[in-house]
Amino acid sequence: MKATMRHSVTCAAAVQDEQEIQDMPEFLDSIKWDSNNLAVAIAQHIDTGEVLMQAFVDRNAVNETLQTGLATFYSRSRQGRWCKGETSGHYIKVQNVHLDCDKDSIIYLSEPIGPACHTNAPTCYFTSVSRNDEDGRVQVQGEHTSIEHAPMSTLFALERTIQERKLAAGTTEKPSWTVKLMNNPELLCSKVREEAGELCETWENDEGKERAASEAADLIYHAMVLLNVQGVTLEEVSKELRRRFGTSGIEEKASRTTTSTTPP
Repeated sequence: MKATMRHSVTCAAAVQDEQEIQDMPEFLDSIKWDSNNLAVAIAQHIDTGEVLMQAFVDRNAVNETLQTGLATFYSRSRQGRWCKGETSGHYIKVQNVHLDCDKDSIIYLSEPIGPACHTNAPTCYFTSVSRNDEDGRVQVQGEHTSIEHAPMSTLFALERTIQERKLAAGTTEKPSWTVKLMNNPELLCSKVREEAGELCETWENDEGKERAASEAADLIYHAMVLLNVQGVTLEEVSKELRRRFGTSGIEEKASRTTTSTTPP
């Protein structure tokens, strides 16, 4: 179940009582509140997929979030309403609200303004837990000052690895294809063009889905290295793609400003 948001600038906007909004009481009644009349709410980054934070909500918090478009929770420590960012300025702009199949937990699909965590980390989840392959001991790693152990989806983990290779350049004798590409613009651009051509050939030559996926992976990797060199993040690319949702590709291209190459 999904609800689309309308946005406000601050948490101070006037909020109507749930009874004044059509279907709001019925929607709130459908949520399976716990014995304390609360439910779990998870804020997830709309562009990166990162899980930003988890808190609790009551009826009033969900009602307010749906009206203001700003993530609002119920603070158990304060025993009352908590609009994230009202004090720090680090608001979380909610784009959509989703319920799970049992209707007892909620996702705020969001665009954060500043760090989501009170430690000033971009996400509250910066600690990883694993077992050591050698001795089987449990390892807990991570600090709020680093995203090294933050959970990331495949492409964003690759982006992190590319950046790590860049930072490690010159500090190790181990050869790095990524660093070689970064230091050779002609090679990097030629590889992006080459991989794009090979991806097209998988369709032209009917080489199958597996081959297409492989060539697409090559193209995406080399494109991401090129983006890194230019200081462009995947989050920025995702935002641009999201901006185009609902717009015809033909219309979007026609709306772009054309720069003349003819000398004055």
